[in-house]
Amino acid sequence: MITMSELSEAAKQARNDYQREYRRKHPEKLKQYMATAVRVNRKHPVLVDKYLLCKEIEVDAVCDGSQVLIPGIMQHIERAGVHSGDSTAVFPAHDLSESIRDKVVDYTTRLALELEVRGLVNIQFVEYENELYVIEVNPRSSRTVPFISKVSGVPMVKLATQIILGKSLAEQGCRGGLQPQPGFYAVKVPVFSFNKLEQVDITLGPEMKSTGEVMGIDRSLKVAIFKGLSAAGVEIPQRGTIVATIADKDKEEAVPILKGFAAMGFQLVATEGTARALREHGVEVKTVDKYREGSPNIVDLIREGKVDFVVNTLTHGRKPFSDGFHIRRAAVELNVPCLTSLDTLRVVQKVIQEGERIDTMEIKSLQEYVAEG
Repeated sequence: MITMSELSEAAKQARNDYQREYRRKHPEKLKQYMATAVRVNRKHPVLVDKYLLCKEIEVDAVCDGSQVLIPGIMQHIERAGVHSGDSTAVFPAHDLSESIRDKVVDYTTRLALELEVRGLVNIQFVEYENELYVIEVNPRSSRTVPFISKVSGVPMVKLATQIILGKSLAEQGCRGGLQPQPGFYAVKVPVFSFNKLEQVDITLGPEMKSTGEVMGIDRSLKVAIFKGLSAAGVEIPQRGTIVATIADKDKEEAVPILKGFAAMGFQLVATEGTARALREHGVEVKTVDKYREGSPNIVDLIREGKVDFVVNTLTHGRKPFSDGFHIRRAAVELNVPCLTSLDTLRVVQKVIQEGERIDTMEIKSLQEYVAEG
């Protein structure tokens, strides 16, 4: 098993320290907002929430009112904050403790029964500091039902339809609970059409942008991810030049990953701030100007075909037609892989490290994997 979406303790601590320091220095901003919100409409309460930097978990289940059948648990590669339709999902979950897995099954069962679901239900969770939280519960079919049905061999829609018509799971020869998990991994990878949509930013967030999805399947998780990315049209270079421009909030997390790429033989090119952070950690890197600083700049490099891979993370407050926007659009238009999520970047690094394993990977049909599983 491998862990791909877990942040280092140092990165977590740095982010928490930054948030506490910002709140300490700018209490007037919160006071101003609260005063304005209450003055605008006193009848409505002000919702105070908190973003948890955590891993996201998803479940599709079938409930007949007395039993809840769970074909499997999916875990997202990208941390919470990316729309589930745009996330890369792994089945079965590859990085959950036994206690969290038991909680997922328990919560799913209790919620479906208490809501008196008759048919399909989709539930999204997050795990944060070894505790499980519910994001949302949808008593309906979700986009992952066909995916889970195919890889688990459980005909979820057929079972749900019969339940609606009055047949229980037991009468259909099924039992509730988490079903036995297969000896392979299936990875759902989103497909985007950014190259066909002009002036659309490719960054991932809470708004869904994908236009389809594909599946990669293998006994090795890394090879399954490679297959999925390849099917989605993402060509992963085994060597070449990586251009990186990383937001300040992400530098501490990104530097070790980029350092790993340098150790694998990739040449790194970065904008000034990112280059400085890399050099401070002993990483050799070339500096390139930002788009707004004139030519030659980072966009020129991409358009001249001198870049094999782009890594760009968002700064606070998305500004239209920013430097990052021009970088991302240039990459999309020239079919250069561009990643805006460090979780995905970390996975891609592990895939490239497979090397010979990918060159000799086994090609089998979905039916063969399911039959063996």
